[in-house]
Amino acid sequence: MAKLLVTAQVNDPAQWEKSFRTHGEMFKSSGVKSPALIGTNENNEVAVLQEVDDPGAAMEDLNTQEYIQAMEADGVKRDTVKIFVLDKEFSY
Repeated sequence: MAKLLVTAQVNDPAQWEKSFRTHGEMFKSSGVKSPALIGTNENNEVAVLQEVDDPGAAMEDLNTQEYIQAMEADGVKRDTVKIFVLDKEFSY
């Protein structure tokens, strides 16, 4: 199981989170596992950490019309979206 970290700027973090929480079925259909870890900061930036079955397929899904419309509805500034596949581990 791989992890994806997605970051972006949004118009309003509180509104983004409220809307983001309505997309559970869409995430499930893309092989995203629950729960997702989410965080926001004072610069209107958000971060989402999710486990996925197939990181390549999940990243492709981010470019589908369904995901694009969801991000628009959530107030995501698409040109700020960054995706990281967390595939290395460091133990200490």
